[in-house]
Amino acid sequence: MTTQISENTIELTERLQDGMHELYKHLHANPELSMQEFATADFVAAKLSALGIENFRCGGTGVVGVLENGEGPVVGFRADMDGLPIQEDTGLQYASTAQGKLADGTVVPVMHGCGHDTHIAAALTAAELLAGSKKMWAGTVVFIFQPGEETAAGAKAMVEDGLWDKAPKPEVIFGQHVMPYEAGSIQVTQGAAMAMADSWKVTVYGRQAHGSQPQAAIDPIVLAAHIVVRLQTIVSREVDPMERAVITVGTIHGGLKENIIPGHCEFTINVRTLTQAVRDEVLAAIRRIIQGEAATSGAPQPSIEESYTFPLNHNDPDATKKLVSEFESLLGREKVSEVAPSMGSEDFGELAVAIGVPSVFWTFGGYTADQLGKQTPLAGNHSPGFAPAMEPTLTTGVKAAMAGILSRVGAQRSE
Repeated sequence: MTTQISENTIELTERLQDGMHELYKHLHANPELSMQEFATADFVAAKLSALGIENFRCGGTGVVGVLENGEGPVVGFRADMDGLPIQEDTGLQYASTAQGKLADGTVVPVMHGCGHDTHIAAALTAAELLAGSKKMWAGTVVFIFQPGEETAAGAKAMVEDGLWDKAPKPEVIFGQHVMPYEAGSIQVTQGAAMAMADSWKVTVYGRQAHGSQPQAAIDPIVLAAHIVVRLQTIVSREVDPMERAVITVGTIHGGLKENIIPGHCEFTINVRTLTQAVRDEVLAAIRRIIQGEAATSGAPQPSIEESYTFPLNHNDPDATKKLVSEFESLLGREKVSEVAPSMGSEDFGELAVAIGVPSVFWTFGGYTADQLGKQTPLAGNHSPGFAPAMEPTLTTGVKAAMAGILSRVGAQRSE
């Protein structure tokens, strides 16, 4: 392999870049839903095996590749693999026409609407670079191809399936995510980087009656409406203005016919917070309002089902500072930004917390300056139009991954 890896230099040959593009197109056209990444896992495992990298399944549809190269540090690198229930509308020749089945049996279109195909392609290419340039580094790299990030199930499933009993324990774990920023750029946050998230399904109950006889009913739709409106006062009137919190009611369903007051109404809530104290305060306030409005309406007590929780994604300050320096050396200081925490969420941190090691998670841009100037509104993550430019996005993803990994295992081996 003629790929050059040396201090401050990571260059991809034309052959390797072309191969990466084909990887990406295949992955983009064949997404799978969270914890259903069966074909994706087979594809990744086959690619790792072809590179001579030992690998095993973990957490159902997760794949772990262990690339050993003599004595030296152990570093982990994670790429998530799941797609989303979105009908793609990008117009790409390799657009997804895939379908999947939700837990309730509903058949839905599936799209890589969050860029996880980008993450897989970059990680596999980094693995190929390292496997073909063993004279330039020493140690062990654990590649973690994780399922179920979108549902916060994947990292936990891998840990519970004995990930760190089966793979060498790293001294640090790195991860990255493509975002609708300028391609070629990297964004990093020290400390609390991405928010905790809590999702609830709430069912409020009433008393069903004919629409012409409201006096005989307890209307759960009106009750739900009061709750939804009142929830918006938590952030504006209860949380310290210097703190951050987001409360979103994403779905609401009630009734089957316009002249029937139904017996129940369901809605879902998503909460984002950056500290445990604010999280506790907000969740307690939500529960109080739900129960209080039900009591005011003379309705039975609602049921609250906690759907899932994302942990705080915390970047170790020392490891982050070191990595920022590596990024600046590789890409130029003007391409690296230290940014404020994101209210988006990730389960990436579970992998490091499970064994008490530091982790660093960064983002890299996916749109060219021309795209950023022309697209209004911009198609961001989870949009049916989300389509990162292949270049320089993918090459930046590979270079960032390599910079992180080589910052730990980059000492040249002695012959």
